[in-house]
Amino acid sequence: MPASRARLGVIFFTVLIDLIGFGIVLPILPVYAQRFGAHGIGYGALIFVFSAMQFLATALLGRVSDRIGRRPILLTTMLINAAGYVLFAFAPSYWWLFAARVISGCASGNISAAQAYVADITTPAERSRGMGMIGAAFGIGFVLGPMIGGLADHYIGHVAPGLIAAGLSIINFFSASAILRESLAAEHRTTRPLFDFGHMVEALARRPLRPLMLVWLLAPFSFSGYTVVLPLHAAKVFAWGAKDLGWLFVVIGVVAALVQGFLFGRIEKRTGARALLILGLFGMAISIAALPYLGSGTLIYAWTVPLAFANSIFSPAASGLVSIYADPTEQGTILGAAQAFAALGRSAGPLAMGWAYDGLGSRSSFLLAGGVMLLGGLISLGLGHVSHAATRAPEAA
Repeated sequence: MPASRARLGVIFFTVLIDLIGFGIVLPILPVYAQRFGAHGIGYGALIFVFSAMQFLATALLGRVSDRIGRRPILLTTMLINAAGYVLFAFAPSYWWLFAARVISGCASGNISAAQAYVADITTPAERSRGMGMIGAAFGIGFVLGPMIGGLADHYIGHVAPGLIAAGLSIINFFSASAILRESLAAEHRTTRPLFDFGHMVEALARRPLRPLMLVWLLAPFSFSGYTVVLPLHAAKVFAWGAKDLGWLFVVIGVVAALVQGFLFGRIEKRTGARALLILGLFGMAISIAALPYLGSGTLIYAWTVPLAFANSIFSPAASGLVSIYADPTEQGTILGAAQAFAALGRSAGPLAMGWAYDGLGSRSSFLLAGGVMLLGGLISLGLGHVSHAATRAPEAA
């Protein structure tokens, strides 16, 4: 029986709201942090705690939803999300802002329950389309969120972005309450350990997979660190505010949508995923390291295009290579390990680069982030070659 379009629409809206809410704060978070006297490490800690809480909550909420069902998790996190955004809007100090990011990070872990809901209500033939819908929500949210956040802060006021995100979460809660039925039958509920990271150790210990797992750690570490240093550098050197940063993230989102939606498949057919992964890593390394030498805000916008292009060919290539290097019987386990390494990188990168910005300055921070990305590129050269159509196992590295 075909999946209910209404229920799929609510799940799409749930993920879209999560990503709009995440995107809304990107251009305004450095402004808020600096308003409360935070420096690089303080701003980096706000990015770190969101990613760290999301990492833990994604693992926890997915397993809890296997025990009690998807609907309670989704509805509860919608309300928690709304509370986090209200606190973000009215935070009177840095530590209240920090608490708001903890709350939002925990609530954003509902992506695992949302994916599980889609898997529950779709047939095998529909499943790819359903998961693709979640991917589309990611892309749209990342474009709309920064634009809404930057413009609302600039034209309406500092509390507007948080209240807009909270309002969307409340609308989401009421629509989900009315439409979403529980998708997980009682006989399919299971009890598993709530936290189990052994799959990460196992993946890293295997020689053919090791370079790929390290790349999944280093690239997000570097890129998330760059997203911390860039707003601080642009605000100091070019007097950028929330609106300027909002448009920058829109540029990144639009390039990502164009490349991943239209160009990647055509390029990958000619070059293979391994070549695009390597090209993306070296391209990002050069783009990040060159940023402190740009002499105007206009050049930053222009230079963001090749950086976003390199990132946009790297991401799908990295995901595709995991499925090629892993055995068909362990796809979910190895993909989960890769995502866990990426979450660790996104958590540690902002702290490390925030510390580097305070202690070493913006130029050294960009060079350090570029150097970490370069290391990832060098490690990626150790990946075993795969067939052009990616239909055979990789050669031993």
